[in-house]
Amino acid sequence: MAITGGGRGIGAATAAALARAGCRVVIGDLDVAVAERTAAKIGARALPLDVTDRAAYTKFLDEVESREGPLDVLVNNAGIMPLARIEDEPDQVTARILAVNLHAAIHGTREAVTRMRPRGRGHIVNVASVVARAPGPGAATYAATKAGVLAFSAAVRAELRGSGVAVSCVLPGLVATELSAGIEVRGYRPIPPETVAEAIVRVVRRPRPETYVPARVGVLLKIGSLFGDWPQRMSGADAAVLSAIGSAERAGYERRAR
Repeated sequence: MAITGGGRGIGAATAAALARAGCRVVIGDLDVAVAERTAAKIGARALPLDVTDRAAYTKFLDEVESREGPLDVLVNNAGIMPLARIEDEPDQVTARILAVNLHAAIHGTREAVTRMRPRGRGHIVNVASVVARAPGPGAATYAATKAGVLAFSAAVRAELRGSGVAVSCVLPGLVATELSAGIEVRGYRPIPPETVAEAIVRVVRRPRPETYVPARVGVLLKIGSLFGDWPQRMSGADAAVLSAIGSAERAGYERRAR
């Protein structure tokens, strides 16, 4: 199986969890050195991957199959979240968020389907976010891409009905990785990436259309949808993201993501 953005954060935790479960894991990441260190710790394989380069992404999957056999699971995990009010977000940053978060997931899914459908089996897991259902200020483009991943996954799932190929979408809440650096929501503790990884392993074992992490978030979102954006404003989630824009805690991540 292959995982994009597997060198750090959720991707690295997922690679480790899948390796512990006995899976043969190949990590793809733009930062090859980090990916190789992660892979060495868990007995996996690391390959260079720029998900925005579609030819390179296809070549990565070719290499995975050449080394490990037919692709049975693809986890589209790579993602970035630069923060900015929309009027302050440069167009090149907007384009990069779209390329990494949405277009790469579309291309990877398409490539996986062309390999899996003829064999009548396979599983594609696309990592989205709860902001797909509850978008807020300061990360509008990020929210748009994750909503796109959710809708895209649902549409492809319908196309593949009866084919033996499953498509799942995992929607984490705020996770304790550098992507969420500087974002502090009153009364909410970010979940560790290992919690998301465990959920992905469960989904790989037993495919489900949508999985929220933690599970209670899905229930809260359904209840909250009855009240518009009032729950987010009252919880301070909106203000937390806006106050993180330009913060020192995010400086390193923002430079790398942009």
